[in-house]
Amino acid sequence: METGLIAYGAYLPVRRLQREVAAQTHAWFNPGLKALARGERAIANWDEDAVTMALEAARNCLDGQDRAALRALWLASTSLPFRDRLNAGIVGDALVLDASVMALDVASSQRAGTTALMAALRGDGPALVVASDRRAAKAGSPQEMTYGDGAAAFLVGRGDLLARLVGAHSETVDFVDHYRGQDGEFDYAWEERWIRDEGHLKIAPRAITALLQATGTDAASIARFCYPAAGRGIGAGIARICGLPESALADTLQSGIGETGAAHPLLMLAHALESAEPGDRILVAGFGQGCDALLFQATDAVRARRAAGVAAQIGKGRADDNYARFVTLNGLLTVEHGIRAELDKGTALSNHWRNKDMTQRMTGGHCTACGTDQFPKARICVNPECGAVDTQRDEGFSHKIGKLNSFTADRLTYSPDPPAYYGMVEFASGGRLMCDFTDIDAADPPQVGMAMRMVFRVKDHDTRRGFRRYFWKAMPATREET
Repeated sequence: METGLIAYGAYLPVRRLQREVAAQTHAWFNPGLKALARGERAIANWDEDAVTMALEAARNCLDGQDRAALRALWLASTSLPFRDRLNAGIVGDALVLDASVMALDVASSQRAGTTALMAALRGDGPALVVASDRRAAKAGSPQEMTYGDGAAAFLVGRGDLLARLVGAHSETVDFVDHYRGQDGEFDYAWEERWIRDEGHLKIAPRAITALLQATGTDAASIARFCYPAAGRGIGAGIARICGLPESALADTLQSGIGETGAAHPLLMLAHALESAEPGDRILVAGFGQGCDALLFQATDAVRARRAAGVAAQIGKGRADDNYARFVTLNGLLTVEHGIRAELDKGTALSNHWRNKDMTQRMTGGHCTACGTDQFPKARICVNPECGAVDTQRDEGFSHKIGKLNSFTADRLTYSPDPPAYYGMVEFASGGRLMCDFTDIDAADPPQVGMAMRMVFRVKDHDTRRGFRRYFWKAMPATREET
């Protein structure tokens, strides 16, 4: 039975930094940034990181899929929040996957996403591959203009496929176009023309040509060529060398998203599948200390089960021209947060473990005696007409849509991005939760009675010990999500 892609999903933060405002801010020092000032880039909120974005992409991918069948979870990123904690384990826990699911982090290369995808396709059984990146860049650098934040996910395996794997080829070459050392916060990159001529235009064609030859594929038959390079003309140059049709060159999404690091090849692949027709051959490559090349052929199911992962995420974008907020939330500008921000946020790991089902899985209770749901789970049913003891089974709440009962916009309590929005959300099946809100648009504030959905975010960050605590927050739900 053939192996390939079963489902796909994506996630992009809702905010889009207008590149023009960044270029104008730094024009006094680096006027050359004006050449990169067109369009916008996706920027993560203060409570988002590679883990939270990966989870949202995974939820998008697994909608309607059987999570119980999963046998492996691969998380690819170069910006994982923990160096010695299984980041994929956090994602798996928030997805409420069984403990028997093998989880693995893949890092240290911009082609980590394609490498994880290749490895999963060679594995046994259904696997979830997620690539996510939130890379830091120095203020006023070209990387600040071209980078973007985002994630993509694929469910791979055998059976009812959207696209079958035709073949894959990988070459590992220690070509150091950029690097980030053990304690480095930012990438150190070399000269762009040298990277293009000696790296992209020599290494990538070798891997792609080897794949085409091994699979007996005519280069002219490629319908989509996904190559995630921000530099102008790089993808087209590779296509010419390899004999690929000029019409096959896929949109790099640079103008509206930016380059999302390890996630970008997978984002481009997902975007290509959204418009693919049965029989289309899609070539995707990932570059970084070598090159991965994978060739897929769309099946008849690609049209019947069309998903709008990337397109829908692009459509949710909200323009943001507050450059000062961007650099502040990314730690590039030191501001006075006030004494309310000085609270020590140490986390007792034993308490974290005891409450993990509630905080990471958002597990509540369902009374088997009267059918009432409640959050958090307790021994006694909250229904005053029931009050049964020890009758509750686990009930997940993360997928439920709630109704906003009340809220506050608070500028007295500390928030990295004030005001702090929080309030009471009530679920139709039962259960209420007083929680923080996120991604609130000040120009379109919350309204009592509106639909709210739950998202997994950073609750707070213990900067003294380097620990992040996660919890579920509420944000306005779109009509499609309700």
